[in-house]
Amino acid sequence: MSSLLIEGGKRLDGEITVQGAKNAVLPILAATVLSGGRNVVYNCPDLSDVSSTVEVLENLGCSVMRRGSILEVDSSNIDNCTIPDSLMRKMRSSIIFLGAIIARCREACVSMPGGCEIGQRPIDLHLKALRSLGIDITESHGYIHCKADKLIGAEIHLDFPSVGATENVMLAACMADGITTLENAAREPEIVDLQNFLNRMGAKISGGGGSVIKIEGVSRLYGIEHNIMPDRIVAGTYLVCAAATRGQIVLNGADSSHMSAVLNLLSDMGCKVWREKNRIALCADKRTIAPPCIKTMPYPGFPTDIQSPFMALTAISEGTSVFVENIFENRYQHVDELIRMGADIRVDGRCAVVIGKDRLCGAHVEAKELRGGAALVVAALAAEGRSIIDNIKYIDRGYEHIEKYLSLCGASITRRE
Repeated sequence: MSSLLIEGGKRLDGEITVQGAKNAVLPILAATVLSGGRNVVYNCPDLSDVSSTVEVLENLGCSVMRRGSILEVDSSNIDNCTIPDSLMRKMRSSIIFLGAIIARCREACVSMPGGCEIGQRPIDLHLKALRSLGIDITESHGYIHCKADKLIGAEIHLDFPSVGATENVMLAACMADGITTLENAAREPEIVDLQNFLNRMGAKISGGGGSVIKIEGVSRLYGIEHNIMPDRIVAGTYLVCAAATRGQIVLNGADSSHMSAVLNLLSDMGCKVWREKNRIALCADKRTIAPPCIKTMPYPGFPTDIQSPFMALTAISEGTSVFVENIFENRYQHVDELIRMGADIRVDGRCAVVIGKDRLCGAHVEAKELRGGAALVVAALAAEGRSIIDNIKYIDRGYEHIEKYLSLCGASITRRE
């Protein structure tokens, strides 16, 4: 098991080039199944979730080659439409392959997906939407069996703007007969990146980034080259790290237009924030001010994925903050670990009250899921003394060599195997 050793109390000061977005690269890699040819994907982050996705592609019969941040996927020889339980359990986003495999093979068999235990994330929205496209779906013994003689365009309304369900519909419907209209679609920037990728392959999709997406089915797609968008959650986490240490940081390759909710909140907390095209800078030369309330919401609201790092920041801010988690009911697993470091946090259901303390103390803590692990890194950087963070396999799912990037900015952080 790997751990991070962090000597806290060191002010961050430096520049970081933001990695490619985890939440964009995974559905785009699934989409390479559709072309039956060669796709080259640039700016792929070195994450365990990407490695797991490559395993799924290879299991299906794809040839995958990696050169640094470049992934080349040849899907011309797919000979399998089943993803075994051992691969599906590794990550939640593996369910995105369902729409792509059905569109390519007209059948699919996958087990129920795994991933971080941050609450119920039912896939009923996915299955209901896919059934609307004429897919026969049965569930038995933990597996989902899908079959369709042909896919037919339909009008689909999502009861909740699920990112995964939106992506699955886009992947399946882009090769269906007729037009599909998806209402109450997720609006995240990663949806737009997937739309751009599919359209460059020859799909006809419009409306990505809005609540209504129109998909006109085509008979064939082609291999292309594509550059993955920057990771807005990783960018936000590094900004929070700088704010927590009263430091300054410059993020190159970051897109501020995707991060308004995060950047506005940091400004409200007393940080100086500069926004340029493909560049964000932050300076925090004094203790941050706790915002009264932080509510997670679907995009363009405040992202649930950045809630945990902000809770670590408010734990050392001046004043009291109330967090309301509206997306996942079990996303406060980091709270007990922050309390071990001296934080004053009280949880009641989906609400958490954080009373800011002058300082936190280093402690031996454990990451229990991806974003909660990032919150522990934020806290450890600001704390007095040494912290050890165990179980960082969760952090590695979404943050590429986090110790390397933070070390570039003056953090005392090392990985221990």
